[in-house]
Parts: sequence; structure tokens; C-alpha cells
Amino acid sequence: MLINISEIKQRAGEIINDGYDHHFLNNDNAVFREKVPTAENVCRQLFDDVAPLFTGNRAKLVAVHLRETPDRSATAYANRRLEANYWFDFSAARQTISPHLDAAENEELFGVCTAEHGHNYRTRLTFGAESATAEEAGVSTHTEISALIRSLRDELDHKNLNRDLDAMSGEPITTESLSRFILRSGSDKKLPLLRVRLHERNDFFAEAWSDGGMFLGMRQSFGAAHRLHVRSFSDIQNTELFGKCNNPGGHGHRYVVEATIGGEYDERSGALANFEDLHDALE
Repeated sequence: MLINISEIKQRAGEIINDGYDHHFLNNDNAVFREKVPTAENVCRQLFDDVAPLFTGNRAKLVAVHLRETPDRSATAYANRRLEANYWFDFSAARQTISPHLDAAENEELFGVCTAEHGHNYRTRLTFGAESATAEEAGVSTHTEISALIRSLRDELDHKNLNRDLDAMSGEPITTESLSRFILRSGSDKKLPLLRVRLHERNDFFAEAWSDGGMFLGMRQSFGAAHRLHVRSFSDIQNTELFGKCNNPGGHGHRYVVEATIGGEYDERSGALANFEDLHDALE
């Protein structure tokens, strides 16, 4: 074990409770009397406040993730990098096919998804910001990002992606290719768009990175019981270390596994991997 989770809660909890929880940040937190309390700035300040509490500990704070709303979040990293996340939804119909494959090849790769069907898509746009411009993070670009999201929703929502999306005419229509299209849309507007994660289902997504990286992710859950207990420790040591989680009767969790694969996007098929192969591997 790297560090006791109770220790993290205690150390970080004091900072959060004393300086953030149920406070009007502009008035009650001295830092935000001058600094705009955007999600990015609050996230960065939380990192700066909490990180010193782990000085001298083998476990170091490497990132703070802050969710402001279901559609807005931020991440601050130890290397001073900041990221701003914006989510939006759209519903669209499609056939999962590539015009570069013949009918038999499309059927073999995409199966029943070659028939017309629809998805309620959920999209995450991740933008980068340098700490030197933290005050502007989420402020100066907010108007441009909002305009981009409106434009994308207008272009994608309640459309048949094979017939209505002129910008992808002649291209494969897959979750991977759609994530790349959304990434290009942000890059064309000179926004610092780093990554696009596109969920076609809650348990399946494609992610396109500005450096050319492509990833597919799938989630699966399982239920299991356990007891946190080290056989070589005394009962007192185990209780001190694990608390209630050392209960001899055990306890259970609903675990969620997220498996992500990465590789080279295939321009011909528009796919990174076969969906069924990924699903079967996780099963």
C-alpha cells in the first residue's frame, strides 16, 4: 500500500473544509479576492494548498481533479499543467461502415452495426492551459469554446451522420473517426484542444489526441467481497492501518473496470480495433 486512504482524507479534508466548503470563495478565501475562481484556478489552488501536506511522505500529490458541474471539470498536475474539460451531448443516427471497404468487409468488421441505428453520444473536450495564464484559463477562451460546442451540436445533433455530415463525406463513419472529426473542428479554430473522448455508450468510448494518438475504452463491472488484512501484522496493526475495512466479516464493492487500448488509426476502415474482440477480451 502506498498510503492509507484515511490519511489522504484527513490531510486534504482539513484544507477543503476550512478554506473551500460552504464558503463564498471571492470573499472568504484570500486567494480569490484577486484571482478569478474559475474551475481551473480553484483546482490549481487546491493542488498548491494540499501538496505541501505530503512533504516527506513517499506518496506525493501528482494531480487534483475538480468537478464543478456534470459538464465542467478541471485537472491540475504537479508539473503545473492545467486542463479544462467541457462535456456536451448529441443524438444521431448512423451506419458503421467505411466507403473504402466492400460490403463483405464491412459486415465482417462491424457486424450488425452496419445497419442504421442511433446513439445518444456524450463528448468530453479537454483543453490545455499553462499555469502562467491561469487567470485566463476558462475565461478568455470560454466564449470561443461555447461557440465551438454550439457549432458541433448544430452540425451533429439529430442528424444522420452518413448522409447529413458533409465534412465527413467519403470518410468512414465510426466512433473513432467521429472523435477525430470533433478534434479537427477544435484545432481549426486555433483552440488548445488536447483530447476528445466520445462515448457512444456509457461503457464504450473512443478518444482522439492532438498528437495523433487514438484509444478505445470499454467498461465492465463486477461485484466482490474482501477484507483488508496483512497476515504478518498484529490485529492492532491491521486495525490502525485499515480501520473498519479490517472487519473479519469482510465487506463488498461494485467494482468498475475501464480497459483502454491504444494503437494506430486505420484510415481505410476508420477503426482501431474490432468492438467484439475488445468486448470478449474484457469478459
